[in-house]
Amino acid sequence: MYLVWLRVAAVLYAIASLAALPAVLYSFPSLRRIWQPAAALAILFHFVSAVEMLGLAHRWLPVGYGEIESLLALFIAIIFLVIRLIYGTFSFSVFALPAAFLLVFVPALGENRYTFPSPGVRIGWLVVHIGFLLAAYACLGFSMVASFLYLLQERHIKRHFTARTKSSAAPSDSFVQDWLPPLDTLERIAHATLLFGFPCMTLGLFVGSLLAQESVGPAYFFDPKVLLSFAMWMLYVALLFIRRSNGWRGRKAAFLSSGVFVVMMLVWAANQFSQVHRFPVP
Repeated sequence: MYLVWLRVAAVLYAIASLAALPAVLYSFPSLRRIWQPAAALAILFHFVSAVEMLGLAHRWLPVGYGEIESLLALFIAIIFLVIRLIYGTFSFSVFALPAAFLLVFVPALGENRYTFPSPGVRIGWLVVHIGFLLAAYACLGFSMVASFLYLLQERHIKRHFTARTKSSAAPSDSFVQDWLPPLDTLERIAHATLLFGFPCMTLGLFVGSLLAQESVGPAYFFDPKVLLSFAMWMLYVALLFIRRSNGWRGRKAAFLSSGVFVVMMLVWAANQFSQVHRFPVP
């Protein structure tokens, strides 16, 4: 019966995550009425599942990857709830709730690994996984380019006004201002591509988790390169959160986006050498 409660908790974690991410990152405060009760119920069902699981096994310590992941997710959720109650902040929901869901997802499938109905279905999900991640890489790349052009345009505008105080503006300044968009347009492009790329990365990692658990099981989450991929996702969340909460634009936002893009490229390169990411294709 504990597996039923765990599956209910996984569904509730998913609902809470889908509501919390846009509520915090995309300014939809009305979604708090959804994710807060969903998160509370998820933690309750998760706690009941953990107690029943250990009680039936007549032990107090987890055994195996699945039990460890489930209890780790429970501790993450409980600590988040304590922080929410004591300090009244909900910002940590963008980290805690998706992490709890991803950790609970594989154990909730049961002892037997989930298998796809046919090779064609599996290939379809593999295409979705790769497509979403490539879209996320492309969006972050466009954001970095837009941020770089922002710095270039800002530099030439400053040089233009400095030159006007002394003499006429240099021809190169006028040329740059003619072909580059305004600063506000570049800033909006950089931010919009970040916002579009984030759900792509989130869905890509989720589908990748589903594919990998069929191949290697829960041990997938203990691969260092996989942990690095999820750390990259958290860095992406931090980028969006910092831009929104601190109002970072221009130079600071450009350097931050460039740093995240570099980390993403390093993670992509590292994953090329990971055996976990070499999914067998029929």
